[in-house]
Parts: sequence; structure tokens; C-alpha cells
Amino acid sequence: MSNESKQNKPDCPLIREDGNIFNLVGIAVRTLKRNSLSKEATEMTEKVFGSGSYEEALGIIGEYVNITSVD
Repeated sequence: MSNESKQNKPDCPLIREDGNIFNLVGIAVRTLKRNSLSKEATEMTEKVFGSGSYEEALGIIGEYVNITSVD
């Protein structure tokens, strides 16, 4: 992910959502696409599903979006 994209990460309300990684990735992908970041959405998805753990997957999602609360 480019430095410019990292600086402009969109807010993504994941806190208090169903913690299933497929659900969280779906929400993050929709957030990225709504912010014209389709390439980043694809890149993030590939990295998440290639990761070795749930914690690593969450960390990857956090590299692409600002994880916020649903509230």
C-alpha cells in the first residue's frame, strides 16, 4: 500500500460487529470500494486470507482502514 493511501485511510466501523473474519473483511472491502480504493481492497483481501492467524489478519485490515466503533 502506498504511503499516500496509508495517510488517507477511511474510517471503518468494525468494533462491535460480528468478529468473523469473513464478515470483517467484507465490511472493510465495502468501505475501501466506497472510497475509490478498489485496488487496495483486493490487495488487503489477498493478504488477509494469506495470513497465519486471526490477529495477523486484523492487523492487516488495520493497515488499510481506521478501525472505528459502530457507535
